[in-house]
Amino acid sequence: MNQRRTRDPWRLLLVEDDRELAGMLSEVLREEGYAVDVAADGHRGLHFGLTRRYDVLVLDRRLPALDGIDLLGRLRAGAVRTPVLLLTAMGTVHDRVDGLDAGADDYLAKPFSLDELSARLRALCRRALDGTDVLRIGSGHLYVGHREVGLADGERITLAAREFELLWVLASHPETVHSREQLRRTVFEEASASSLVDTYVYYLRRKLGRQIVRTVRGVGYRLGAL
Repeated sequence: MNQRRTRDPWRLLLVEDDRELAGMLSEVLREEGYAVDVAADGHRGLHFGLTRRYDVLVLDRRLPALDGIDLLGRLRAGAVRTPVLLLTAMGTVHDRVDGLDAGADDYLAKPFSLDELSARLRALCRRALDGTDVLRIGSGHLYVGHREVGLADGERITLAAREFELLWVLASHPETVHSREQLRRTVFEEASASSLVDTYVYYLRRKLGRQIVRTVRGVGYRLGAL
């Protein structure tokens, strides 16, 4: 595994309960240039998968709290279309069929070659980039793979990573009012002050217009319109 990326790193979620394997894989993948989040059980993996944007997901089949197939089904039911690679010791034909029928894009049985894992992940990321997901925002669109907002007149505006994450959370649940603390935990988990949310709302409004994020007094923020 020796190919490095020259653009922004692919964002990858690894859901694996074997700490030793998860630690080794996350280290190798970060060396490859991926930005890796690790979840040790299905519930945390579901939370990450529903509230954060990733380019590819790697899920173990047997997980505590929530089985990998159930996790995958809930992600797909939640409109998460991110490519998924199932990585598991359950490698029979029947197991592979179950995984693919549940919505997986690829299936790799343990033990596996790191070179093969790397090649499969690159293929899934390329597929995601070629078939960019589009989320509608009023008269405009959010282009997930390119981290861009398309305006009604055809102009495209590129967002910084955290700007995109914040807008993605709001646009994924357009009728929901999110408190500042909810948004801080979801988008800025490492930050201690929810005032950072206000700063990035300001950045979004400066780039896309004040109407893009609505303030609900005493509660928080919700998606506005372009």
